[in-house]
Amino acid sequence: MSAPATHPLRGTATPPSTAAPHKGTGRWSTVRNSRWWPWAITLVTGAFVLLIGALLFRQARSVDWGAVWNALIDLPMAALLGGAALAFASHGIYSSFDLFGRYYTRHGLPVARTVGTTLIAYPFTLNLGSLIGGVTVRYRLYSRQGLSVGDIGQVVAISIITNWLGYFVLAGAVFWLWTPQLPEGWDMASGQLRWIGGAMAGVTAAYLVACVWRRGQPLTLRGHSFPMPHWSVGLLQVAVSAVNWMVMGGAIWLLTQQQAPYVAALATVLLGAVAGLISRIPAGLGVLEAVGTAVLSAYMPAPQALAAILAYRTLYFFAPLAVAALAFGLVELRWRKGGTSTPAPASATSSN
Repeated sequence: MSAPATHPLRGTATPPSTAAPHKGTGRWSTVRNSRWWPWAITLVTGAFVLLIGALLFRQARSVDWGAVWNALIDLPMAALLGGAALAFASHGIYSSFDLFGRYYTRHGLPVARTVGTTLIAYPFTLNLGSLIGGVTVRYRLYSRQGLSVGDIGQVVAISIITNWLGYFVLAGAVFWLWTPQLPEGWDMASGQLRWIGGAMAGVTAAYLVACVWRRGQPLTLRGHSFPMPHWSVGLLQVAVSAVNWMVMGGAIWLLTQQQAPYVAALATVLLGAVAGLISRIPAGLGVLEAVGTAVLSAYMPAPQALAAILAYRTLYFFAPLAVAALAFGLVELRWRKGGTSTPAPASATSSN
C-alpha cells in the first residue's frame, strides 16, 4: 500500500507546490488563460464554419434537386434493405465499444445493459454531437445504473479511442493507395493526402507499441493516468473498429447499387466523418452529402450519388435516432415509475 502522502495518480510523494513547472506548459497555460484566447478560438471556428457553409451553398445551387428526388424514389428495395441491414449491423458493432470500457473499469454492469446503453446513446452522438450523445445521454443512463463519474468518463474516452483507432488504419491504407475526387474548393494534392493518411496510421501503430511496452499497466503522463490494455486487447480494439467503418462503407456501396467501387464508398465515409468533425456542424449535415457527391460522381451521375448519400443519412442517422429517442423515453418513464435508480452490482464500485 502506498504511503499516505503519495498522490494516487502522480505516484510520487513530492507535493505539487515543490515540483518545478514545465516551461512549455506554463507558457501554454498563460496563453489559454489570456482574455483574448476564447475570442480567438471563436473567430477561427466561426470563419471555418462560414467557409464550409459558403462551399456547401455554392454546391447546393448547382444541384438538380428534381433529378435527385427521382433517383431517390427509384432506389430498388433490395438496395434499401441491404443498406438498412448494414446500418443496423454497424450500430450493433459500435455498441460493443463500451465493453472495452467495461473491461478496463470493471464496473460490473451486465453486458446486455452496457450494449443497450450504447445503442441508445450512439444515435444521439451521431445527430447531435458528442457532447449530447457521447457525454450527456451516456452519463444519464450510466449514472442511473450506479456508475461513478470517473467510470463513466473512462468508458466514454475508451469508446472514442476505439472508434478512431480503426479509422486511422483504414484512412492510412485508403489515402496512401488511392486518391479520391474531392469537392470543388476542397482540392488537396495526392501527395498531401497520402502523407496525412500515413500519419493517421502511425497514430494507431504508436498506440499498439505503447500497449506492448506497458503490458497492461497504466501510462502516466504529466500526472495523469491513462489505462493501457494488453497488446491483444488493443489489437482487438483496432480490428473491431476497422470492421465497423468498413460496414458503414458497405452500406453506402449497396445504396449506390455497386455503380461505384467499394473503396469510393469507404472513402466517402472516412472523409465525411473527419470533415464533419472539423466543421462542427451537427451530424455533418451537408458536409457528408458534399463529400459523397464529389467522390461518387466520378463513377455515377451526380443526382444518383447524392440520392444514395441521402438514403444513407436516413437509414444510418435519422431512423436510429427515432428508435433511440423512443427507447430513451421508455427507460426514463420506467425509472420514474420505479421511483429509484437501478442499483449497480456490488462489483460496479469505481476502480479509480
